[in-house]
Amino acid sequence: MSVRTKFYLDKQNAKVLGVCSGLADYTGIEAIWLRVGMVFLAFATSGTSVFIYFLIAWLAPNKPAGLYQGPEEEKFWQGVRSNPSRSTAQVRSTFRDIDRRLADIEMYYTSRNTRLADEIDSLR
Repeated sequence: MSVRTKFYLDKQNAKVLGVCSGLADYTGIEAIWLRVGMVFLAFATSGTSVFIYFLIAWLAPNKPAGLYQGPEEEKFWQGVRSNPSRSTAQVRSTFRDIDRRLADIEMYYTSRNTRLADEIDSLR
């Protein structure tokens, strides 16, 4: 498993122990909604979810510093975690588009420029 696809506690954005902010980073869901859901679950399950919350906080590793180089990379890895096949298709599509554009450029520069050749012939 890649370092960027694992679940980590996010202590930088944490309110209590970083579980909800880590889940927000992992899933791409806003942390506030996960926190509201956790409070709701705490009341609905008579505290069982609080035990699970502390268990996750105890077992999960802290998020390494510099895991992502920027917000764009963070969004990309969230997409990979949520739907790997769609992310693979998007990367494949991007590379296909780049390859097509490079082929067009190559064709433009390596094809015979008849107008230029005609002008050179007329000067002879």
